[in-house]
Amino acid sequence: MKHWKFRTDRKTKILLISGALGCWLFVLASIIAGRFHIDYNPVRHPLSSLALGEYGWLQVANFILLGLLTLGFAIGLRRALLPSKDSFWGGLVMGVVAIGLVGTGIFITDPEYGYPVNVPLILAPVTLPGYLHELFSLIIFLGLPVACFILRHRFQVIHEPGWARYSGFTGIAVLITFVLAGMGFKQFPHVADFAGVYQRISITLGSIWITLLASHLVKTRSNKRKHV
Repeated sequence: MKHWKFRTDRKTKILLISGALGCWLFVLASIIAGRFHIDYNPVRHPLSSLALGEYGWLQVANFILLGLLTLGFAIGLRRALLPSKDSFWGGLVMGVVAIGLVGTGIFITDPEYGYPVNVPLILAPVTLPGYLHELFSLIIFLGLPVACFILRHRFQVIHEPGWARYSGFTGIAVLITFVLAGMGFKQFPHVADFAGVYQRISITLGSIWITLLASHLVKTRSNKRKHV
């Protein structure tokens, strides 16, 4: 039988905690940034629209900082879950999510979805940065559920059914709310008025999962072993 253990040395703990803190710093900074945008409605408008306008640099920096901290989390996850294929792929996918976050900060969204108020509700990206922003956003919201499903398998292997179920639930919930948000931004009936809410729910669910996962791994002693 192979032995498997959580590895939680000081550097790994710092990387995991920084990723968790990054999620909530992003949420807080987004709320603050929203205060500087006249006519911005968080119920309807996407977070990416906060990167537009005079104070858009706040949200740009917010995306990039979260991306860098998420990259640290990905490295910490890889270190904490050694050795397993799931740890490799889980860390790799979270690293891709981090790249997506940095990309959404570098490439600013086009004005659309009714913000600013003088633009149409439905307007396909017309600039190269707009197209790239959409691509990197897709990487984030698809990559996070994939990471959840990979970790679900890891927790099944090490006989932690509670964490396996929670990771699977989070992956499905993030994906569903992301789809609802996308439908809302495209002005589908019944969901358009709450598109921003669905997007924020998706982000919050992922943030809670990352936070609790980081806490779970940090609290586990490095000499704890489990049989695979």
